[in-house]
Amino acid sequence: MGRKKGRDVSGWLLIDKPAGVGSTDVVGRVRWALDAKKAGHAGTLDPDATGLLAVALGEATKTVPYLTDALKAYDFTVAWGAETTTDDAAGAVTRTADARPSAEQIEAALAAFRGDIRQVPPAVSAVRVDGARAYDLAREGETVELAARPLWVEELSLTDAREGGADFHMVCGKGGYVRSIARDLGRALGCLGHVATLRRVWSGPFEVAEALSFDLVDRANQPALDAALLPVQAALDLPQLRATDQGAVRLANGNPGQVLGTADYGAEVWVSHHGRAIAVGRYMGGEVHPSRVFVQPG
Repeated sequence: MGRKKGRDVSGWLLIDKPAGVGSTDVVGRVRWALDAKKAGHAGTLDPDATGLLAVALGEATKTVPYLTDALKAYDFTVAWGAETTTDDAAGAVTRTADARPSAEQIEAALAAFRGDIRQVPPAVSAVRVDGARAYDLAREGETVELAARPLWVEELSLTDAREGGADFHMVCGKGGYVRSIARDLGRALGCLGHVATLRRVWSGPFEVAEALSFDLVDRANQPALDAALLPVQAALDLPQLRATDQGAVRLANGNPGQVLGTADYGAEVWVSHHGRAIAVGRYMGGEVHPSRVFVQPG
């Protein structure tokens, strides 16, 4: 088998994911539409969820951890009265309750879900258990006992309440499951609950308002997709320094290289040369010691 051919496309493409398609499928379609050699994404969205999916192409895949670690925001609706196997509307109902909370009761319960919390991921999730994905074990009928994990919840607010459910806005850190919030909030209120709709509105520096419709990807409109590509450094919330010509050569080979401008000693920075990102590394008095090097044609 020969090497997979494709274009050396590097950058970020923001997609507004529709319901009913998986995150991995979106990445595959983007890669196919752009004829790109390499693609990945930062932060899975459930198949029924919509909103921002940031697809990294080529050298941008090296910056995915920076976006994974960034804060993300979601708008979601919780339906009261039932828990499901998946903690969303796609699952089978496992138990029901007749109680319905008032807006005041919901507001009072939210305090326990802000700041540093611990949450147990849904049984149907991409969390690994002894090397296997939790959702694969759940499909095979195994009872999956997942450990609680820490989550930073920057903001959780009630935006609308009615008898059968409520709307919320949440900003959280890495590894948050909105479905777990819905499940645990329903339990805390004694009414049970699951996610009815979920939309990611922003992730780090990227906003869904700037994202392309998935239809455009499906039509494989390559010029339009090329024009929408954001640069490799778009996901980096780091200071920028410029490499000297000699420094650029050294950095490209993975060696410390001379830069213009200054940053705090030991600070993580990204380095450009003629406007292109060439490396991320630590600033050490006039030089940057690279941790990641970007190989971009041109």
